Amino acid sequence: MSPQAVRPSAAPAAPATAVAPTAVAAATTQGAAPGATVGTLTAAPAPPPAPVPSAAPSAVAPAASTATAVAPAAAVTAITTTEPPGTPGAAPVAAVPGTTRTAGTVRTALAPAAPAAAAAPPTAAAPHAPAVPDSEGQSGPTAALPGLPQALSTRARTLAGAVRRRCADLARIESPSGDAPRLDALAEELSAGFRATGATVQREPGPAGDHLVLQWDGRDESLPHLLVVGHHDTVWPAGILADWPVTERDGTLSGPGVVDMKGGLAILEGAFALLADLGQRPHRTVRLVVVSDEEVGSPDGRRLVERQLRGAAAVLGLEPPHPDGRLKTARRGSTRVRLTVTGREAHAGNDAAEGVSAVDELVDQLVAVRGLVSLPGTELNAGRISGGSRANVIAGRAEAELGLRFATTEAQRRTLDNLARLTALRPGARVRTEVLSSRPAWPERSANPLLRHVRSLAAVLGQQLDGGPAGGAGDTNLPGSRGLPTLDGFGAVGGGAHARHEHIRIDQLAPRIALLAALLAVPLPRLRDRSEG
Repeated sequence: MSPQAVRPSAAPAAPATAVAPTAVAAATTQGAAPGATVGTLTAAPAPPPAPVPSAAPSAVAPAASTATAVAPAAAVTAITTTEPPGTPGAAPVAAVPGTTRTAGTVRTALAPAAPAAAAAPPTAAAPHAPAVPDSEGQSGPTAALPGLPQALSTRARTLAGAVRRRCADLARIESPSGDAPRLDALAEELSAGFRATGATVQREPGPAGDHLVLQWDGRDESLPHLLVVGHHDTVWPAGILADWPVTERDGTLSGPGVVDMKGGLAILEGAFALLADLGQRPHRTVRLVVVSDEEVGSPDGRRLVERQLRGAAAVLGLEPPHPDGRLKTARRGSTRVRLTVTGREAHAGNDAAEGVSAVDELVDQLVAVRGLVSLPGTELNAGRISGGSRANVIAGRAEAELGLRFATTEAQRRTLDNLARLTALRPGARVRTEVLSSRPAWPERSANPLLRHVRSLAAVLGQQLDGGPAGGAGDTNLPGSRGLPTLDGFGAVGGGAHARHEHIRIDQLAPRIALLAALLAVPLPRLRDRSEG
């Protein structure tokens, strides 16, 4: 996949802090000389490690009681400046502290860690996380990362500040679903940030904003690719920042879209920057699909996800995890349905008998629908209702948008069949049911080697991590429902998605960066019966 030019957007975007890679900076292991090759990565000295925060929730240390809006990132010193390719003989450009020039765009990057004493030996895997033989005959994650867990954790802590600033900057670029100019402005910024970590970027036009398909080449390109799915649209309307600015307070970062899912996008950028700092590529090719319409069911973006499912070894989702940090191992099915009623307009006083109220018909239909969706494991939310024009006019049209959740594929099928057979209760009225988007249920599976592998990696990094089913739906429903090895929840730990208290926990950024970097760098275990090569 070759890079594609990013076309300019009609909406201005605020300058953002990119998590660009810097020089190699990682901790050495005990007994290894600085700069020696340890396992499959090259280590160089770095500061001694501090305790790694667990992925499980912990009390957040109290901070200043007054919330402050997060200002643009301060300059980071000791950054070198490189010129864009293809400009031989150009006049030298003075290095600006805190910036690096990539492809002609000045961006804030990260300083390499200062040399220090060798790090302590890596933390051993917890007893509940046994090593899983991988597809290449190795005994588990420690075989691919002997001595480097501490390097990953140390460097992740160094990167966490830049990732926090990156998340705040991305949240300041408003991107409501359906607003193509704003979504394209954010897509342009994301493209630049990921390209700085070595990705090739392809813009895929969509009716409500461009999607992104990105690729990082792996060390072993003969292996099936690892697919990561994400989105850059949010549920928040344009202008929300005027009365809800991005704010840092008491160990959290709050703002529209910070947890769903700009935090996840920033963490993934940080994970690739960490690997680039170590002079490494992912173990296998990684493809990332970022859709612009996930919050409305991915009606167009779904085709790109499905296209990249072919031949994928496993699929990871960047949605936020459970509030306690657990990954998501299953999801309910989700369907959006529009119920449209057509009546007949008339004067509400003089000719009421001549009219047929679409609003009255819709109200009665919604009562009937509640009886049809009473199957176990099925939930209904009447999310939006509209209709009529004036109080003195019999309504000629009304509609409702319904959100349905299903625990099983069978409940989903039966409920949608019942809705499709709705008929009008009043003479002269017409009822139409339209499925706007639908995601199949992703059931919980008794055996989950991908979760076991991630738990093993987390334990080696000094983290405790587990998984469980989730109530919401997302693009991981597609691979999960088809039996592909799938895990979601690799985004930022926090809470309040789709609510005014949306936030991420700052202390959990570093563990997530280290975990994702390790997951990208090491071989996958054998996840299915057939060999993955």
